[in-house]
Amino acid sequence: MLNGVKRFITNGDADMKLVLARSEEGTSDARGLSYFVHDKKWGGVTVRRIENKLGIHGSPTCELVFRNAPAKIVGDRKMGLIKYVMSLMNGARLGVGAQSVGISEAAYREALKYANEREQFGKKIIEFPAVYEMLAVMKAKLQASRAILYETARCVDVYKALNALVTPERKLTPEERKENKKYSRYADMLTPLLKMTSSEFCNQNAYDAIQVHGGSGYMKEYPVERLYRDARITTIYEGTSQLQTVAAIRYVTNGSYLEMIRNEYESQEIKVSDAVAAACPDAQARLEKVKARLVAMTEQYEKTVALMEGKPEEYIDFQARKMCEMAAFIIESYLLLLDSLRCEKFIDSAEIFSERAQAWNNERHFYIYNCNSETILSTCKNVKGDLDIVYQE
Repeated sequence: MLNGVKRFITNGDADMKLVLARSEEGTSDARGLSYFVHDKKWGGVTVRRIENKLGIHGSPTCELVFRNAPAKIVGDRKMGLIKYVMSLMNGARLGVGAQSVGISEAAYREALKYANEREQFGKKIIEFPAVYEMLAVMKAKLQASRAILYETARCVDVYKALNALVTPERKLTPEERKENKKYSRYADMLTPLLKMTSSEFCNQNAYDAIQVHGGSGYMKEYPVERLYRDARITTIYEGTSQLQTVAAIRYVTNGSYLEMIRNEYESQEIKVSDAVAAACPDAQARLEKVKARLVAMTEQYEKTVALMEGKPEEYIDFQARKMCEMAAFIIESYLLLLDSLRCEKFIDSAEIFSERAQAWNNERHFYIYNCNSETILSTCKNVKGDLDIVYQE
């Protein structure tokens, strides 16, 4: 029998509910949680209210009250969070990454359409450098988001396909087991980077789409106003950007991202296809320049991570997001570079995104390199004292 309240439940009035609940009396950690299934026809669950949200109004979010609601346990007792929910969470984060790419795409299309229609001072606003630069960066962020989405999904597909081969009569070969382990690990590594960066880029693109529209974008007559509100949830649900950092930082500190960048991306030969060479004669030279930039960025990233040696855990956590983003920007730049070898339509974005990524990484390296760990930690702790001022006011 389940008793309690659940908030922020998507489609909460569904017929079947999977519920994480505390099954072990006297516990307070993850080991006390089990997974249950509840069928609506069993009764005991009521929808207290539908949340009135900023965005995604097409998706009902409910607050549920459980009063002696019959339920059946799923799987092993005490493994609800550790095994089952965490497994589901990675899939959900992949889904939010895809959602973020979709909103980025819609925002870019609306901004591009408006910029080609709106005239100011006798010419279309897309002809103004301030506008077309904004659109070019939006496109680069969009394509980088889609590239890491597809790469993450590819890794998931590979290890799941290998798992599907296993039957009572058929075991994986040693080579297949090695491949399975590799791609399962890569999926775990890429998922938090995908979720964090694609959702942040999604919010930035929605913001810039309104900016391209000017005052019109602030009005509900234009879709970008809704896209801006719908984008905001992507950095929050299924794990905030801050929680994605928590999931990713161990792969920074143990060298996994650096190893992946060097073994999977840096090691690949930069040779454009015949079709790309025919469509863009200078493609080879342009992409070799991008590759050189990414090699330098990787060396800088390695030096940045090395600065964490001997630092307190709290300080590493403080700098974690900057280092995770540095790894993500390098990986996304490489994925755009590799896409450009097969299709010339990605070359501009590979150049633009890698140039921006280099500037973003320079900023992060400079901050970490010049940061005094003792000062910054004491300063952050002193911020808590500001609450006294707030309450007094």
